[in-house]
Amino acid sequence: MSLHDFVTFDDHRLAQAWKGKRVPMSDLYEAYIDGRVDIPTDKWEPFFESRHDTVSFRLTESHVKWAITNFLPEVAIHSKKQDSRIVGEHYNRGNDFFGWFLGEAMVYTAASYETPTMSLEDAQYRKIDRACAKLRLSPGESLLDIGCGWGTFVARAARDFGARAHGVTLAREQVDFGTARIAAYGVADRAKVEVRDYRNVTGRFDKIVSLEMVEHVGVKNLAAYFEKVHELLADDGLFVLQWTGIRKLYQPQNPLTALSLKPEDLIWALFMSRYIFPGADASLPLSSMLRAAEDAGFEIEDVERMSAHYVLTLRAWRDLWTSNRAEVVKAYGERWYRLWHFFLHWAALTGERGGAFTYQVTLHKNHDRFPRLPLQYGSSTKGD
Repeated sequence: MSLHDFVTFDDHRLAQAWKGKRVPMSDLYEAYIDGRVDIPTDKWEPFFESRHDTVSFRLTESHVKWAITNFLPEVAIHSKKQDSRIVGEHYNRGNDFFGWFLGEAMVYTAASYETPTMSLEDAQYRKIDRACAKLRLSPGESLLDIGCGWGTFVARAARDFGARAHGVTLAREQVDFGTARIAAYGVADRAKVEVRDYRNVTGRFDKIVSLEMVEHVGVKNLAAYFEKVHELLADDGLFVLQWTGIRKLYQPQNPLTALSLKPEDLIWALFMSRYIFPGADASLPLSSMLRAAEDAGFEIEDVERMSAHYVLTLRAWRDLWTSNRAEVVKAYGERWYRLWHFFLHWAALTGERGGAFTYQVTLHKNHDRFPRLPLQYGSSTKGD
């Protein structure tokens, strides 16, 4: 079995150079993105299943150069100016671009599937409704959505739960879309989205939600992030946090395999940082994220693993993207289509094999000043 069993070549010299070799995965995806090789539709799944026999997951000179000149400086700095530039470059690409794989819901986070056959839109709205239920969101309460994206959570929280909802993002195009969606939902009097760094938000909010934004905060700023959320949250308030992370890298209880980071995980992370989510270096394991939350004074109320939901979400995104190929290529060119096509295929595989995990946790700001029984059972906890 060789790479030639799954890949077709437009470059004859490349076909000869790769014959009988396990080339680096990065060489393959760069050649695919550039259009020098192709993977037929019926070969994607077999290729990924046999990837360890056909490609190698080793660092290349290109990886090292890029890490030194881009990745490490981004991790070290993570200033407001840098984050605004990086996020803007990614999310201001065009709302149509993202709509071609996100669908009508325009939610760029793992959905919540009641069944595997549920539609993407219904699963995304179910995720929002369940998160609002975890927040115990009530009419008139103030809600802050940190990293609100295209404003769907804000709009639905205001319309369906009666919240006074406020979303912040660093992307102007997301705000334009979200403002229009809020108006279409008829809740402009109690919902808004704006371009603002979460570090510049002031005031207090009864409830806070942040779905798959914390990865962009950076390890350097993680403690400050939780401290800021704690500051913004009202006493006895609830905070729902969702993120996608990796397995714990060091497991001292098993010294023979203490370093659990596999070569494929590293190459995947470098691909994501370079092409998809620059600066998103806080994709941490569960234990690290919970420790940071507790260090900021939060109490862990609930933990839900959503990894299977994320796999289903990625498959739905992949299928939508593929079905919209003609529109994507016409508007943005073949290279952008190929890049996201490879990303969505590989991301689904990474989730399926356990290389990445998605969690949604509920955190409680409680310094022993509030009774816990009402939170657990509702306000009626007294005996007759």
